[in-house]
Amino acid sequence: MTTRREFLAASTATLTAAPARKPNIVYIMADDLGYSDVGPYGQEKIRTPNIDRLAADGMRFTDGYSGCTVCAPCRSVLMTGLHMGHTPIRSNPGGVPILPGETTVADVLKKAGYATGMFGKWGLGDIGTEGVPWKHGFDEFFGYLHQVHAHWYYPRYLFHNDRKVMLPGNENGGHGTYSHDAIAGKALDFIRRNKSNPFFCYVPFTVPHWELLVPEDSLAEYRGKFSEDDKLNDSRGHYGFQKYPHAAYAAMITRMDRDVGRIVSLVKELGLERDTLFIFTSDNGGASRIRSDDFFKSFGPFRGFKQNLYEGGIRVPFIARWPGRIKPGVVTHQPWMHVDFMATAAELAGATAPANTDGYSILPTLFGDSSRQKQHEFLYWELPRYNGKDGTFFKETPMQAARNGDWKAVRPKPNAPLELYNLKDDIGETRDVGAANPKVLARLEEYLKTARVEPRTQTQPPHDYRPGA
Repeated sequence: MTTRREFLAASTATLTAAPARKPNIVYIMADDLGYSDVGPYGQEKIRTPNIDRLAADGMRFTDGYSGCTVCAPCRSVLMTGLHMGHTPIRSNPGGVPILPGETTVADVLKKAGYATGMFGKWGLGDIGTEGVPWKHGFDEFFGYLHQVHAHWYYPRYLFHNDRKVMLPGNENGGHGTYSHDAIAGKALDFIRRNKSNPFFCYVPFTVPHWELLVPEDSLAEYRGKFSEDDKLNDSRGHYGFQKYPHAAYAAMITRMDRDVGRIVSLVKELGLERDTLFIFTSDNGGASRIRSDDFFKSFGPFRGFKQNLYEGGIRVPFIARWPGRIKPGVVTHQPWMHVDFMATAAELAGATAPANTDGYSILPTLFGDSSRQKQHEFLYWELPRYNGKDGTFFKETPMQAARNGDWKAVRPKPNAPLELYNLKDDIGETRDVGAANPKVLARLEEYLKTARVEPRTQTQPPHDYRPGA
């Protein structure tokens, strides 16, 4: 079997020599960012110069996929390396915990000698449960534990591990500290403090999810730029909309882009740029909300959005940059999914991923050696209906999707018949070709029957997260 050192050396023969230290991993994930909400994927109205630079200096995946189409399950897929038919959290109330013994990427990297920090939205266990990040491999956590808490950008407090940290100026509904800024600051501080060690810095930002709310210094860049905002101003207060909602949405993304740039710049300033793999992505496809008119063309050429399993709900931006290791300006059509991060991170660290992982390392693709890339025969998604009263799931065939090469099957509703699309010919999933391809449809139907196990009961403690909480 090829060792990690032999593989890295062989696959980067045209680049620089393998680093002496284990590589750092910076994984930045936006929340509900649409596929085309950033410049490298065609956005024309929102400025993202730092994300643009990441893509120019690294590799851009056209076929990057979320693990699921909603928040908590996709984070469970990312952290456990188990797809939606196997991952522990398949409900989305926000505080259901992963359990002791359920291994995360942070567990694997911590055992491999990494300092592990997480800054942003967890969504896999609230305070007082066994699912909190410091019980699952993270040395340090700062941000939101419960994803309902993460709906609001000016909360009274965030958690620093198990301690509540009050945010200055946010008492009594005040807008003194924008939570995104506090989260970015803690991520930068973690990198500074761990510059001498290999580190894993996981930054699941909450931007641009839920509230459309941003500090005035960012809003000023876009205020009045979009005339369409005038007819939306009567929505002020709905879901946290502030005046000029299109401008607010654009400003939130540009503010996040600023902090992506700050993280990259700090790593460079510390002399660690050539020892660090940067990844930028989104948790799932974009939400519809004010984009129901698709003003920003957030979903690109795709059908659907968050909460369904058409491409618009699961296809996400994915950019990887590692100066001296990943060739700049590369565009790849290699499918990649959140489920692959566990195997990728483990191989980078010289560690062993759990035996039951559903993902494959994408290092061969990153290092330009596609002949070594192991391919998924099928990519799998589901979203079972959850009964919050008793923590169980409905006894039915859930909403499902699977991709097999260019073929994609979608069960758009529970117990509904499958639809079949050829993504090569019909990226917008407009023509169901199942009747003309019965053998293909039957093969995918058979796979879907075997792709899942029933999820366990998923309950959470009561919570009282609300605006200003």
